[in-house]
Amino acid sequence: MKHSAPRTLIMAPVLLAIAAVACTHVIPEARLAMEPSGRKWVNITLAKMTLEEKIGQMVVWQYTGKFFNADSDFIKNLESLIRRRKLGGFILFLGEVYETAVLTNKLQALSKIPLLMASDFERGAGNQVTGATLFPPLMAVGAAGSEALAYEMGKTTALEGRAMGIHMTYAPVVDVNINPENPIINTRSAGESPEEVSRLTGAFIRGCQENGMMATAKHFPGHGDTQQDSHSLLPTINGDRERLDRVELYPFKKAIESGVAAVMTAHLHVPALDPAPELPATLSPLIMTRLLREQFGFRGLLVTDAMNMGGVTNSFSVEQAAVQSIQAGVDLLLLPADVDAACEALIQAAGSGQIPASRINSSVRRILEAKARLGLHRNRFVDIPSLSRKIGSRKSLEQAALTFESAITLVKNEGDILPLSGTGKKLLVFSLSSDAADYYAGRPFITEVQKRAPETVGAYADLKTGQEFLEEAKTKAADADAVIFALFSTVSANKGSVGLEPRHVQIIKDVVAAGKPVVVVSFGSPYFLRSFPEVSAYVCAYRNATAAQEAAAKALFGEIEVKGKLPVSIPDLYPIGHGLNLLKK
Repeated sequence: MKHSAPRTLIMAPVLLAIAAVACTHVIPEARLAMEPSGRKWVNITLAKMTLEEKIGQMVVWQYTGKFFNADSDFIKNLESLIRRRKLGGFILFLGEVYETAVLTNKLQALSKIPLLMASDFERGAGNQVTGATLFPPLMAVGAAGSEALAYEMGKTTALEGRAMGIHMTYAPVVDVNINPENPIINTRSAGESPEEVSRLTGAFIRGCQENGMMATAKHFPGHGDTQQDSHSLLPTINGDRERLDRVELYPFKKAIESGVAAVMTAHLHVPALDPAPELPATLSPLIMTRLLREQFGFRGLLVTDAMNMGGVTNSFSVEQAAVQSIQAGVDLLLLPADVDAACEALIQAAGSGQIPASRINSSVRRILEAKARLGLHRNRFVDIPSLSRKIGSRKSLEQAALTFESAITLVKNEGDILPLSGTGKKLLVFSLSSDAADYYAGRPFITEVQKRAPETVGAYADLKTGQEFLEEAKTKAADADAVIFALFSTVSANKGSVGLEPRHVQIIKDVVAAGKPVVVVSFGSPYFLRSFPEVSAYVCAYRNATAAQEAAAKALFGEIEVKGKLPVSIPDLYPIGHGLNLLKK
């Protein structure tokens, strides 16, 4: 099928409004510059590389920043991949500050060419590294609506990440969450407005890249309108090209214009962009090369989403997926299900001409250029003694706390039940987690409420809690002046839903029916309200982090000003931009 350039859109009023805003808001560029010595190093290095070294540069494997004995299988495997497979980069999953930095330096010392180290820092470096600063998800930033907060989030992420030897974050998510049932994007998105998503993620990108870290816009061409999780299967995005240009593709265009260093692919089937049946975008030359490279003019690094996800592995072998993704135009192959099989398949395909030498060389040059822009050709190591001054500083933690507090959104407040008074109030706070093995999810929140209202009674339940206990806890509501439900349901891979446990929803409905004032605080999806619109008050905090729970308690008792606005609409209830102000007492 022939794909042409994007056709001119019919300018309906909403599109005219978006265009008007886009014309008046200029996004400053956030490009990482390369000095002359870096370009010289790239040319010399590329000229000396073997085919095996070039293929190794294109494959990314994982490591964990925890303590391991030098003789452990974990360390021996990492050493083998560097020496034998010549891998050019790694992605960090979880760790501690010092262990991460020490192990990262160790791996760098083993590699002939500097390694490109990455991590998923969607919520700051604390998203993966204990002790680093943790921010709320992007939907909270969307509720705050502040470019300044988004920029500072990116800046802190970059400074802390680089201090530990991490050069690249697989963030921000620029997907536009227009599907309330989305099980894997949801609060990871800044919202449902393409313009707002672009504005806020653009600020995050600038914050990262102006402070030395590569940012990654993901998941191209847009994962916001699906009810399925690509970790498990291959979702289909059914929008036509006009809709895709207006919604899904819009933030990627803006990110590219602003100089984002990398784009991550999505394992999605998008018939309007490539009609080939059951073909993930990651493996599509029409999407990766013709659309992203040629039409959008993207010149940065193109990295796949994890290649061990069901969106690829259900239909393609490791070897097929590796070869087809490189043929499609990607530069970095992230987490193949079998790293040896992927490397061998690419070496054979390149050696036989199935993948042209020019295709390999263009990707390797981009990878080396990224390393040079980061200054890794001059110094690939980090200064361990300086970590105590650079990670989790008071200033950074206060910045994160401000972001959590600025995001708090008061959606409903019938009878002005909020703010609460701590004097003489008998409150029941019920922490309900729709996740397994998360029984005490709301402990920080209950503790904070009890500080303000000492007679507060706390109760807990998670997905596995029995019905008998739930009924027993519900009876405690009869003695309470008001009941607060703290709701938790995390966005996580392969979970399939961010919805609530039906038994928990029924408890809320029963307490409301009994005539008790009910306050619900969502520490997850803002869409929860659809299940119980009759509650007296509804507050969105967007995440289960301790800082979010502390901020929510402050908001309920009038200790901070509440001014967040919904970054998404709650269907049939409240529009995007809705939010009640609650002044500080």
